[in-house]
Amino acid sequence: MSVPSIKGSIVTIRLELFDSRRSKYQTTITMKFLIVFVALFAVALAAPAAQEAEILRSNSDVGSESFKYEFEITDGQAAQAEGQLKNIGSENEAISVHGYYRFVADDGVTYEVQYIADENGFQPQGAHLPVAPVA
Repeated sequence: MSVPSIKGSIVTIRLELFDSRRSKYQTTITMKFLIVFVALFAVALAAPAAQEAEILRSNSDVGSESFKYEFEITDGQAAQAEGQLKNIGSENEAISVHGYYRFVADDGVTYEVQYIADENGFQPQGAHLPVAPVA
């Protein structure tokens, strides 16, 4: 004859209590997450929209052996470059480009980089760029 086990019933009751507590806490965590998510979404919607940048000036001239372009935008960006093909038709044919670009960083500071790019690589110069010590 088998007698129902009291020990088995107690384990079952404990598991049911644990499961009910877990689901209660899980609901609380879910609700907190939902509240935080809705608050962040509302803040994102209330943020002022970024102004659209407009092109102030844009010119380009592209040929078979040279190019030139320049542009300026209302948000402070600007660039200008000129390039010319060197050693045309030879094994050492290369393009030589010099120019600059300018932008306003997130910290509000305007940075400008002047550069030369040729067979010796990209050579930038700017007041904010580090300079290697003389060897």
